[in-house]
Amino acid sequence: MKARKRSKNKKKKVLVLHGPNLNLLGKREKNIYGKTNLEMINNALRKLAKELKVDMEVKQSNIEGELVNYIQKAAKNGTKGILINPAAYTHTSVAIRDAILAIQLPVVEVHLSNIYKREEFRHKSLIAPVAVGQIAGFGKESYLLGLKALVESIEV
Repeated sequence: MKARKRSKNKKKKVLVLHGPNLNLLGKREKNIYGKTNLEMINNALRKLAKELKVDMEVKQSNIEGELVNYIQKAAKNGTKGILINPAAYTHTSVAIRDAILAIQLPVVEVHLSNIYKREEFRHKSLIAPVAVGQIAGFGKESYLLGLKALVESIEV
């Protein structure tokens, strides 16, 4: 008789996606986005992910199609949910919206700034209607709150 392998408690795997121009955080429009750079956000997320006992992969792209590819791959590689700041694609990307719909994973949308206090064209999110929720306006804390909310929304 073969002994059964005991299954280890696998950590939940999540994907964090940063959209266009977020690689310039800390250098651009500090009056809106503050002095925090992307590395600082990622480090804070990694620390929180460890506390929440989740495996986290982080990607940033300025290219819409790459973000769509990351979303589609997530559905195939055991990822349980996505935390996304689509940045400018929030307001324009039907492709990202459709990719999120297609994968049927929980997605939380985050923004550093309060998009509803900015230019009118930023008030409409194409992503929010297909996401579990949206957190905006709390700077780096938006990401941390978003990760907590995502982990809570993932079914065991």
